[in-house]
Amino acid sequence: MSNTKENKMGVKPVKPLIVSMALPMMASMLVQALYNVVDSIFVAQINENALTAVTLAFPLQNLMIALGSGTGVGMNALLSRSLGEKNFDRADRAANTTLMLTGLNYILFLIIGIFFVKPFLMTQTDDETIISYGVSYLTIICCCSIGVFCQMTFERMLQSTGRTLYSMYSQMSGAIINIIMDPILIFGLFGAPKLGVAGAALATVFGQICGTLIGLYCNIALNPDVHLKFSLIFSPRADIVKEIYYVGVPSILMMSIGSLMTYAMNLILIAFSTTATAVFGVYFKLQSFFFMPIFGLNNGLIPVLAYNLGAKQKKRINEALRFTVALAASIMIVGTITFQILPDRLLGLFNASYDMIAIGKPALRIISLSFPIAGVCIALGSVFQAFSESIYSLAVSIGRQLVVLIPVAWLLARTGNVNAVWWAFPIAEIASLALSAFFFKRVYSKKMREIEEE
Repeated sequence: MSNTKENKMGVKPVKPLIVSMALPMMASMLVQALYNVVDSIFVAQINENALTAVTLAFPLQNLMIALGSGTGVGMNALLSRSLGEKNFDRADRAANTTLMLTGLNYILFLIIGIFFVKPFLMTQTDDETIISYGVSYLTIICCCSIGVFCQMTFERMLQSTGRTLYSMYSQMSGAIINIIMDPILIFGLFGAPKLGVAGAALATVFGQICGTLIGLYCNIALNPDVHLKFSLIFSPRADIVKEIYYVGVPSILMMSIGSLMTYAMNLILIAFSTTATAVFGVYFKLQSFFFMPIFGLNNGLIPVLAYNLGAKQKKRINEALRFTVALAASIMIVGTITFQILPDRLLGLFNASYDMIAIGKPALRIISLSFPIAGVCIALGSVFQAFSESIYSLAVSIGRQLVVLIPVAWLLARTGNVNAVWWAFPIAEIASLALSAFFFKRVYSKKMREIEEE
């Protein structure tokens, strides 16, 4: 009966719809950002080498998230569009096939965790202490990654059907449990063993598994638009897999490029000092307070755009885009102001040494100049994902991070001044805006013309 009922994404006023869908996800992303920051704050209390080790582990950890999230993006677009077209069988197949793909993703990172963690870290540093910390952390993260893969998949199912409040429950619960368990397992509180960086990793995977269980329950009991069936999970159709990855692969590659960028930046910065690398890791944690809500806003917008494309509602698409771009830019302006005014206090949260503060203050101030531009680019990029044209998101990401950011950072590093390296970020974001605007015009014009013709 629920399948015959009009989904709210096609009838609810656009601005309240965007707010209602995005706010829970933005709130959960804020909690996720808080977890990222708190996790590193606790690790920093061990020593600066531990913080550097977690920073060096980030590219591989981000690659894991790229694979899971990109697969979810492909499902998200297919599932939402199928519901908009009232093709409920295809929507179910999209959800169940993604669960099968999720299991394969986990097996891949289980193998990486067993065999490739130490060699990966050794390509970035020869410091035995940092390598030891990194192996302890990253082996647990990879070998127990079933939680993060399943959690992302179940959250995307809820997002695809407009039930972002339940998605928030899954993500927030996992992050909150992680925050609670971090000090207990890192420092050995309440009779628990003192595990150091390994405790930070165990707290992370424990939170992810708890988030997975809540997400599974919400999909089974509270999401009537999706039906999880073993028969569909283990009998995938090639055309469904192809369509999921037609959208998902560019997204996976786009986020994987982020891993390559952070890996390259680690190599550039560690040539100055391990402290410079630690500053880069701290920046990534702090910027998540503003970027994560924008990604939450973006994830709330994608199913709205995809649904209304399927329903051929041009006016609703336009209104949703205008509202989201303005909101994203506004949030990022607040981020820029915060980083300009309070850099020393933000760094102080991480037990920063005098050298870390000296390097970090100009870093935060320079990089944050690019935040408003980045907000607009992220909002425009939602169109590529929602309209199944993620190849353009990939092109923008390659242009920003590989063609501009890394080469410019490398050239600026030749000056011998680490502060010069940070200017690569604003320069790259300007290039990203130019590419995003160009591709947006092409994709938008094409899809709106198809709607008018039909």
